[in-house]
Amino acid sequence: MSKNLLGVDFGTTSLKACLFNEKGERLATESVQYQLITEGDFIEFPAEEFFSAFKTVFDRIAEKFHIDALAVDTQGETMIVLDKNGKPLMNAISWLDTRAGKQAEELEKKFGLKRVYELTGQAEVPSGYPAPKIMWLKENRPDIFEKADKFLLLEDYVLYRLTGKFAASRSLYSSSLLMNIKTGEYIPEMLDFVGITEKNLPELYESGTLIGEYNGVKVVTSALDQVAGITGAGVVRENVMSETTGTALAVCAVTEKFPPYTEGMKVSAYYFKKGLYCLLMWSPTAGATLEYFKRTFCENENYDKMNELAEAVAAGSEGLICVPHLCGTVMPENNPKARGVFFGVELKHGKGHYIRSIMESVAYLIKEYIDFMGIDVEEIRSVGGGSKSRLWREIKSAVTGKKIETLKETETACLGSAIFAGVGAGIYPDIESAADDIVCAKEITDYKNDDYAELYKSYKEKEKKIISIF
Repeated sequence: MSKNLLGVDFGTTSLKACLFNEKGERLATESVQYQLITEGDFIEFPAEEFFSAFKTVFDRIAEKFHIDALAVDTQGETMIVLDKNGKPLMNAISWLDTRAGKQAEELEKKFGLKRVYELTGQAEVPSGYPAPKIMWLKENRPDIFEKADKFLLLEDYVLYRLTGKFAASRSLYSSSLLMNIKTGEYIPEMLDFVGITEKNLPELYESGTLIGEYNGVKVVTSALDQVAGITGAGVVRENVMSETTGTALAVCAVTEKFPPYTEGMKVSAYYFKKGLYCLLMWSPTAGATLEYFKRTFCENENYDKMNELAEAVAAGSEGLICVPHLCGTVMPENNPKARGVFFGVELKHGKGHYIRSIMESVAYLIKEYIDFMGIDVEEIRSVGGGSKSRLWREIKSAVTGKKIETLKETETACLGSAIFAGVGAGIYPDIESAADDIVCAKEITDYKNDDYAELYKSYKEKEKKIISIF
């Protein structure tokens, strides 16, 4: 009898749960939306409601199907504070919350970015990370800090509610600033500086570790949502990477080599498993640039028509170059003041030229990220809304020189969690073999156009000028 595995993905404002059989075939999908509480820099959500959302989707699926094992991946950095009775002392503090700016600066000043990176893999010290948040509570809410027994992240809290155990996946703690990314253990000097001990934190485990049971279902550790997503896309070895073209662009790869620190670097490393790291690069505007152009200049065209218009234009968009930084740049250079530009506008340029130049600009970003990471990949797994466009996939393949694969399963984070659940339940021997067997390509694009080598150089020159101007 086939085993059924539940993968649950907690996003910022929604939860999605998918049930798969052991072959990776999806049997059911349920989702719940929720609204964060926002007051200035404070962004919170009642912790109990996170678990209520989980219960809702679990019960709906369990009513119709048998579930053998489950795992829950979550957004990173959202923190929940419990008292000695395991009850939340306040609302969960969202990863988007920026109240701890002063404390983040203090932590950065104490350790320095180079030391922070070498310890944690994080190239920055954002105010939304757990360590500064704990410091903020100590300084601003001593009434809560003194009663606090456990500081948990969202997956930890769900695992606690399901099993009664304080357990956590090392992957999720990559961006806590509390865990050594190379050893997978807590950092004593960081805990001392923040003002807590290991007793205030959950025990750390590898992703895919059996923790306990809930209503007869085996409960297993998952990972940070991005790591679960690349696992569900089959990115578990160095020769494969993923690109997600949604509103933003995210490019993920895994590597055994921990990248050395360089001055001004913005690329963080995340824990995948012992000796294997996940590198993530992203841009805030990818699909958002195309959506902006559609909303502003192509109100009467759907995306299929826009693809037709762009396909009628030759590679290079007849000299029209888009630099897509409508909301600034993040990586590899961080310049929030940078803005988007169209270079070389002529009277001959129509809608198709602009659309294609936007598509080409996103492909150039992907190549730029691949080159910066310095990882030799054979193929790129393409997910997100942008993967639906055959033309866009061809452009990405031609620019990067890599095969572009779309996937049969689009809910890659849920599938990744299901894979972890199957490993923990003993259904699969390990993560790699499970991903190899389960993740299936839908379509492979291997498109060549030598013109893009020079076109990419031209784009880089224009992008460099834009970043330097602002």
